[in-house]
Amino acid sequence: MAEHTYRVLVRGRFADLTAEQRAALTDRLAGFDFLRDAGFSEEGALTYDEKLDFFSYRVVLTAAEKPDEAGLRRASTALDALGVDFKGLKAKVTDMDEMKINRPKRLG
Repeated sequence: MAEHTYRVLVRGRFADLTAEQRAALTDRLAGFDFLRDAGFSEEGALTYDEKLDFFSYRVVLTAAEKPDEAGLRRASTALDALGVDFKGLKAKVTDMDEMKINRPKRLG
């Protein structure tokens, strides 16, 4: 099977955050620029808002199969690195090599 490039969007919820974890996550938001830092990338990007309820993780993967599992592992690793608990991880995968591009029709 040939390798494809995938965009994987993982969504979930924070679980049982302590006051210290909430403060650390809020501090992390201070230097975050959504337009610059929240896109799909090979490094992955964890995004959330000041409510600290839901989060999303965006990553670009090149794989032969099961990009959803790889995306879930990468998101789990990023959240573990922050030292926070989470629940309800779900991955949505888009195969960029199979994506149809609609080009505008020429007028006249």
